[in-house]
Amino acid sequence: MKLNKYTIGLLTIIGIVIGWVTLGGSAAVMHMTSSTEFCLSCHTMQIPYEEYQGSKHFSNAKGIRAECADCHIPSDPIDYVITKIRASKDIYHEFITGKIDTEDKYEEHRLAMAETVWAQMRANDSVTCRSCHSFDAMDTYEQSENATKMHEYGIENNQTCIDCHKGVAHFPPEIEMSSEAYDNLLALTEETKPDAEIVYPIDTISIGDFGRVNPTVELKVISHDTDFRTVQISGYQMKGAEQVLYMGKGQRAIIATLTDEGQAALNVGKFAEDEYGNAWRTAELIAKTDAAVLGNIEPLWRYAEELDNVYCAACHSIIPANHFTVNAWGPVAKSMGDRTDITELNLEILTKFFQNHAKDVVGH
Repeated sequence: MKLNKYTIGLLTIIGIVIGWVTLGGSAAVMHMTSSTEFCLSCHTMQIPYEEYQGSKHFSNAKGIRAECADCHIPSDPIDYVITKIRASKDIYHEFITGKIDTEDKYEEHRLAMAETVWAQMRANDSVTCRSCHSFDAMDTYEQSENATKMHEYGIENNQTCIDCHKGVAHFPPEIEMSSEAYDNLLALTEETKPDAEIVYPIDTISIGDFGRVNPTVELKVISHDTDFRTVQISGYQMKGAEQVLYMGKGQRAIIATLTDEGQAALNVGKFAEDEYGNAWRTAELIAKTDAAVLGNIEPLWRYAEELDNVYCAACHSIIPANHFTVNAWGPVAKSMGDRTDITELNLEILTKFFQNHAKDVVGH
């Protein structure tokens, strides 16, 4: 049967209409279900929405707002469709399982949900971030010195945005270090031999009337008895700050804090100026302690690496200790630690790990 040109024209028009309705309707539905208003129609999205309202992506001096879709839905057609299909599980959990329908449930699953998003963003090289941000467009003079250094580091090491900006719009999961790891360290101190030649404290320890010594500091054992070890602490003093001992000349990593009695008991060298005009001298102190100590530093460094994975990597990728100098690590670690609930002791151990493996110590 032959079709005349009118029939062919009619079928073509019908096909176009069906196609327009099908594709156009699908596109309209996809667009509508990508709006922030649609996301908020699920009450389980109230928690992340309130967090987002407190972020720079919601309100800032420039008046630029990134909506939910801007961060979570790639613009590439294929990735767009795949993301929408994946998102259908949210509808399922909203109306069927009630997986995160209370604040407690939401917090219980926060880490798993965050890791899913982080993995997607690593896989697509943070494409949604890069739709607005690019290294080429950054004015580094408007950034802090640390931010500039970190962006340079990210470029050199092929990192992606989400490696460092995990808490940019929503609170990152609160990951806490179990006390079990430190308890294991404490148990290891019981295995330290009485005649160990070198020992390392796992906490800030007392040296009697002479002052206190920080964790991880190398102590040379001079003698020992049933209750005490007589140890030698070796470091450097800076003129004008004689109450503290530093790790090295020009390296402001405090290893001990001394009383007047402690300063008087020091065996010191002569002051010599460094390239910055600060005067330094060697200083040694012999003191007694009954504190728990390790005979090997490696368990302490492994513990510090665990702290790094828990408290640092929760927000950004691991930064090698040899990326900064001893003096740079002090303020960097403190500023980062202030953003977490890491304890004072754990932050000190972690800082000492960074400083003892800094680039001006290991030579990289």
